[in-house]
Amino acid sequence: MHYIIGIDGGGTKTTCAIAAGNNTVYQCIGGPSNFLTLGIEKTSQNIFNLIYEAVRVVNHVSSDELTVYIGTAGAGRINDANKLSDSIIKLALAKELKIDNLKVDTDARIALEAAFPDKPGCILISGTGSIMLGKNENDIIFRVGGFGRYIGDEGSGYSLGKKALNAAAKEIDERGERTIITKLLFKELNISSADQLISKIHQPDFKIASITKILFEAAELDDKISLSILKEETGELIEHIKAMLKKMKKEKLDISFAGSILENENIFSNLLRKKIEEELPNISIHKAENPPVMGAIILGQKLIKEK
Repeated sequence: MHYIIGIDGGGTKTTCAIAAGNNTVYQCIGGPSNFLTLGIEKTSQNIFNLIYEAVRVVNHVSSDELTVYIGTAGAGRINDANKLSDSIIKLALAKELKIDNLKVDTDARIALEAAFPDKPGCILISGTGSIMLGKNENDIIFRVGGFGRYIGDEGSGYSLGKKALNAAAKEIDERGERTIITKLLFKELNISSADQLISKIHQPDFKIASITKILFEAAELDDKISLSILKEETGELIEHIKAMLKKMKKEKLDISFAGSILENENIFSNLLRKKIEEELPNISIHKAENPPVMGAIILGQKLIKEK
């Protein structure tokens, strides 16, 4: 039996699926796997725990072949991907688990393949971070964004959350206009002062992207500052699409949304759809054909054929 394990690793959770041929036989979910924030050791352990759980459930034996295709946040650089791959192989050897084929790729790549299996298309991702990938008829991959939270991630949960926090800080200091964000933020975090806010956001487990729900709530209440942030950040994602049109030398594109910010219906995703309709009428938005973890399975099948 030849088993294929697909991994969809993100900043908040990791999804694992194992398939026998074309049939998915088991799925499980574990902790985050963005090694840019967690580090290689913790990330590889989180991923391997899921791999090991999956092979135990299907009663994998030594004579079975095993291919693992991992799509995870932060794996866009070959050296980083190799480090993660080596670390997982080391964990597998310690458990006497033979992995015949192992590939580490980006979470965006598997999401793209899941949305448009064996056909051209683009994926625009906004979750904790943001990136856009496209592939043409020759399966050539194009990228826009994906530079990370320090110099990129426009239109992402992190960028939205940071701008919301900044707006609140400016109001507290009387450097900026009044905004409902501040009141909602203090209520959500159960705080009442600037010092408490500073202390709260610098806790190791504080997730800036989680503040997007407060921003969206304030925008729903017609808060001027919140609506301005949404307008600016959706504009950034429009620029991603325009750049992709240039890179792929296309006049029309099929696009699918991925990531918690865009996949879920909210004021931000609705505003982006409206902007695309008004500014980029040649862009068609499609629902992904498969969840991202299945993109990893599909790419795992291709990996076997290439061997």
